Amino acid sequence: MALSAELKKTIQTAYSQFLENKSLKARYGQKLMVAEIARTLGGIELDDEGVRSGENHICVVEAGTGTGKTVAYLLAAIPVAKALGKKLVVSTATVALQEQIVYKDLPDLKRKSGLHFNFALAKGRGRYLCLSKLDRILTDVDAANSSEKALYEDEYPQIDEQALTIYQSMMDALAANKWAGDKDEWSEELEPQVWSRVTTDHRQCTGRRCSNVSSCSFIKSRDSLGTFDVIVANHDLVLADLALGGGAILPDPADTLYVFDEGHHLPDKALNHFAEHSRLIGTLKWLEQTNKVQGAMLGEISGAGNIDRFAEQLPAALADVKRHLEMVYPMVTQLAERIEDPERSPRYRFEQGIVPDAMREVSVELKHSFERLAELLGKMTRELEEALESSHCDVPKVDMENWYPQLGVWQSRAEAGLALWASFAELDHKGGVPKARWITLVDFGGSIDYEICSSPILAAKTLEYSLWNRCCGAVVTSATLTALGKFDRLKMRTGTPENATYAVVPSPFDFNKALLQIPNSASDASDSLNHTLGIIDCLPELLGAQKAALVLFASRRQMLDVYDGLSIDWREQILVQGDKSKQEMLNAHRARIDDGETSILFGLASFAEGVDLPGGYCQHVIIAKIPFAVPDDPVEASLSEWIEARGGNPFMEITVPDAALKLVQACGRLLRTETDTGTITLLDNRLLTRRYGKAILNSLPPFKRSF
Repeated sequence: MALSAELKKTIQTAYSQFLENKSLKARYGQKLMVAEIARTLGGIELDDEGVRSGENHICVVEAGTGTGKTVAYLLAAIPVAKALGKKLVVSTATVALQEQIVYKDLPDLKRKSGLHFNFALAKGRGRYLCLSKLDRILTDVDAANSSEKALYEDEYPQIDEQALTIYQSMMDALAANKWAGDKDEWSEELEPQVWSRVTTDHRQCTGRRCSNVSSCSFIKSRDSLGTFDVIVANHDLVLADLALGGGAILPDPADTLYVFDEGHHLPDKALNHFAEHSRLIGTLKWLEQTNKVQGAMLGEISGAGNIDRFAEQLPAALADVKRHLEMVYPMVTQLAERIEDPERSPRYRFEQGIVPDAMREVSVELKHSFERLAELLGKMTRELEEALESSHCDVPKVDMENWYPQLGVWQSRAEAGLALWASFAELDHKGGVPKARWITLVDFGGSIDYEICSSPILAAKTLEYSLWNRCCGAVVTSATLTALGKFDRLKMRTGTPENATYAVVPSPFDFNKALLQIPNSASDASDSLNHTLGIIDCLPELLGAQKAALVLFASRRQMLDVYDGLSIDWREQILVQGDKSKQEMLNAHRARIDDGETSILFGLASFAEGVDLPGGYCQHVIIAKIPFAVPDDPVEASLSEWIEARGGNPFMEITVPDAALKLVQACGRLLRTETDTGTITLLDNRLLTRRYGKAILNSLPPFKRSF
């Protein structure tokens, strides 16, 4: 179905009205983007039950900096979503963009476009206070301070005076209706350990059975989402919702149009989300602790449904898991001894993801053991849930509510163990996409623990199954989606279908205002020592009298070596990543420039993306070397191994496209507005001397060139 004339007119009128009210001129790239999205989403057909009946419902748009992509996708998608009777979920990768959309872009669009819609910010459960936990902490402290109840010293709540003051302030603010339980609306910065004690997750939450459900900020927020046309979320929350089956936190995917802004982050976010990991010694200690505590639990909630019958089986199930973990322990330690340089790379990776037969056999037993434990804890949880709802249960509700979160934590850990060892137990099918599996050495209270890890090497199949095939429609957009001028990298990593709409719309910037240069002093960056010495030697001359510059490095060691090699006069003008937080560095840099001083930023990969220094805040971007990925990442190494086994060239298919995309992002730090000018200097002559260099250079915007 084509975009209807009525819907087309609605979008065109809204766009014209918005531009007129803002005294703006239409941008060519923005107009193209609106048209591509409207055409794709407007062509979605629904059956009699409101379910999408066709394909071609995905639109992928690369929109360069300055296009105004947020306004473009909102103007196109909001009218289509309303016409289809669907919700629009806008998902971002960063809090900064999320806040910009909620507090600036959407209110602005609503006031000035003539479109009628409402919107809300969606957050995960962990951003909200659990009133039951807060109440329990304060009650326990009151009990500890009571002369009527003697406690052993180790039974006192482990909460310092400062944290206790914060918790009491929270309770007072709630009682006075001055705070609704949203962490982001609390007046002060909260330390993670302080906040974690008073928030919860879906396994620990009793939901509508909770005594405090009527005051629960998360439940109120989630219930209200259904009344909004546009919901702003983040990639992690969308992925968490999909992992729970979809529709658990956000609207059901079948009833949703998604926009994934900063869409180039989606595959990495998905990989992190679907990875499995568990610490070996930590899990053994947890099993011992659970065995000790479960008797006390039963002493307080005995008689809650049939929980006693299942609780009797718990010690044997815990012992079974412990026995099999002790069997795998020497196998893990032997493999860990093969790690060549624990200081530099504390990982042992299973080549091609293949686990030795002996370890895989124990993994099968561990899978069954964790399966029994998770099932048993699940039955206990359900008995407690039913008892909480029953008016005939003799067990005090407060005791059941106190123990429910603990059972939830145990169940979550058992399920995590099950997922991990199920991955280690499975045989990868020949010809299929293998998993990356590895062991990481981690510090555990001054000693070594072993983190066992498993991850898909590509998120494509998972996203295809849980998102692209299920959603009503979707838009993926970013300033950097193509690599070497193609969408192939994105398709491989995200699984976006071949029949999706793929488009690149131009930036309004005049790239001739920037000079791209590779000076004669640039050397081959694969020779680390000479390359570092060369940068130290040429940097003062390159920077000259310029007031504001950003120098990007691929490794911390080289960044610090260059800094140490410069004269004291130069070092006084440089802000080095790591000395302060990223935001503090940027604020200090801007303050120096505002005061007429010189300020040079030394940064790593996180400064090559998302840093906005328009005008005089950045006149020169210097990039030390081609940003090739670190070779010891186990997922990337396994992906390269798989491509090579299939007869491909991982360097040309993975490493070079990834580096090209990162280089485009790094170059994008210079021109941030249509009036900006400046210089980009590349200090790696492999761009001129190696076969792949020309392909990378050709993928960059059409800057003026000097090399």
